[in-house]
Amino acid sequence: MSRPRVVIVGAGFAGYRAARTLARLTRGRARITLLNPTDYFLYLPLLPQVAAGILEARRVTVSLPGTLHGVRLVLGEADGVDPDGCTVSYTDPEGGSGTLGYERLVLAVGSVNKLLPIPGVAEHAHGFRGLPEALYLRDHVTRQVELAATTEDPETRAARCTFVVVGAGYTGTEVAAQLQMLTHSLVRRQLPGSRPPRWILLDVAPRVLPELDERLSRTADRVLRERGVEVRTGTSVKEATPDGVLLGDGEPVATRTLVWCVGVRPDPLVEAVGQPLEQGRLIVDPYLRMPGCPDVFACGDAAAVPDLGQPGSFTPMTAQHAWRQGKVAGENVAASLGLGRRPRAYRHRDLGFAVDLGGAQAAANPFGIPLSGPPAGAVTRGYHLAALPGNRIRVAADWLLDAVLPRQGVQLGLVRSWSVPLESASPELARAPGAPPRPGGPAGDRPGSGHPPLP
Repeated sequence: MSRPRVVIVGAGFAGYRAARTLARLTRGRARITLLNPTDYFLYLPLLPQVAAGILEARRVTVSLPGTLHGVRLVLGEADGVDPDGCTVSYTDPEGGSGTLGYERLVLAVGSVNKLLPIPGVAEHAHGFRGLPEALYLRDHVTRQVELAATTEDPETRAARCTFVVVGAGYTGTEVAAQLQMLTHSLVRRQLPGSRPPRWILLDVAPRVLPELDERLSRTADRVLRERGVEVRTGTSVKEATPDGVLLGDGEPVATRTLVWCVGVRPDPLVEAVGQPLEQGRLIVDPYLRMPGCPDVFACGDAAAVPDLGQPGSFTPMTAQHAWRQGKVAGENVAASLGLGRRPRAYRHRDLGFAVDLGGAQAAANPFGIPLSGPPAGAVTRGYHLAALPGNRIRVAADWLLDAVLPRQGVQLGLVRSWSVPLESASPELARAPGAPPRPGGPAGDRPGSGHPPLP
């Protein structure tokens, strides 16, 4: 008797956990195939620390073949789904095409940068969703300080040492906090006696971290302002040019760096499925099944999952939900094959959040207890170590070395500006020369979070 075929598309928080859960429950009684553009799971919450030079890039990547035993990895990007024919078509890294057949399908393709129709942003801003973007940003800010140190023009020097981050959610707040510390160190060494670098954090919301408890927001706001970050709420960018940005209030800011952390939108693949959507996400029932397609499940940022705690609403696009939904999807797929327990609906309980603000500073509320300063920093790092599927010792070692040794301010030159365009529908991959972009229009309207649940 042949084993049933299960295809999982995407290895983010939802897809990775669905694959791990399903492999554990089926124990070789199903053929599990994971389709993903890379051979690693990216732990997004620590990506700002890669950009800041605290962690090496491989520390935040977890090998898929090395940790998902019993799961077959196929490298490629899905470009079509046929629910009627039970097939998924894909393109491999070298341009070849292929097709995967399935008895059960899990769509966990995640999200990409959300692009707004603001003049110049697509051309001059860079996102922060994938490893190539983090590596590029690390090189870029280092280069700006080094170029500022060699120019005699004070206006040019000031522009190169001015950095603008749009979006004060999780990602934008942590990027501004971590990279401000990096550039401050670089300027102190290479431009002694000069003014500290200027960092501006913008958001149209009335406060930073608008999706979180106000106490966490106040802590983050205080820490950023004490470091000299200009936190400007209720405003954003009106226009971007190669030499600066025009703010929503009409103020021009000369800068060479615009980091776009406004939020995310579902991967464009979900539109090609041809099923009903809710703000760009596939509508599923509480069991994560697509209505009318009992063999297809969806979870994570690609799915509009009913929030049973708030009838009539859907769970937000956060890694916290994606991680938990992945487990439920794996359990329900196994149950549908008769290889696990009964299916269960997705319900969640908020265990708290943690925001790393660099150094010993953080804001956290584990189990609703508000913390700040070193205690919050200890909780935040402990929570990341517990949530990481691998590399815990290496990450802890990098943190220890960063605490006692100065950071290396060098450019590696591995990623070029043109290879990480903001409009890319594949931020996990650096674009190759001459490669056409994947199509995908703007959708979605909620900022995403790179943060997993508290364990």
